[in-house]
Amino acid sequence: MPYDDEALSPCVTRRALLAGGAVGVATVSTPVLAFEAESKATAPSPPTVDVSLSVNGHRHQLRLDPRVTLLDALREHLALTGTKKGCDHGQCGACTVIVEGRRINSCLTLAVMHDGEAVTTIEGLGTPDKLHPMQAAFVKHDGFQCGYCTPGQICSSVAMLGEIEKGIPSHVTPDLDHVVFSDAEVRERMSGNICRCAAYPNIVAAIREVHGGAE
Repeated sequence: MPYDDEALSPCVTRRALLAGGAVGVATVSTPVLAFEAESKATAPSPPTVDVSLSVNGHRHQLRLDPRVTLLDALREHLALTGTKKGCDHGQCGACTVIVEGRRINSCLTLAVMHDGEAVTTIEGLGTPDKLHPMQAAFVKHDGFQCGYCTPGQICSSVAMLGEIEKGIPSHVTPDLDHVVFSDAEVRERMSGNICRCAAYPNIVAAIREVHGGAE
């Protein structure tokens, strides 16, 4: 007997087969979903730890899951959303903050690791009424377009100038005993902060101006 458009066999139609399969899936999935819901309801809460952070000059006492990153502690628990979550793998630099004077990728470190330490985010560098010199230079030299990476760029720039001042060499430093400010030093030291809008020349110009003002 020839098959028509609706028939898989003389006795079983395609529509009947699909309907039967749907019933079977529903029958199997219902106890599975019920088991998952019961497991979530009875699962113990993850342990928490007390973490004390001094953020932008203000002391905060937090109770956190020990797996919470410093980035998520700042954004989700302290509502300091100026620090951006970009790649979340430490490759773009958008989450850069300053901890105890050193710049770090806050997505790669746990908040509990910085208990008792001082953290500076973009909100702590300046205010709209009184910009930090680096913030003002970025505006003057148009060191940003979309602005998403700018908080990390500025925090990194401020700490990077501190590295040069302390004589900490980089990969391109020709004389390890005498670190000199140069565009090559800036580009190398800022290479971990990605600007997808490609405002790099303007960023270098802003950093150069702040360094010159410091001198």
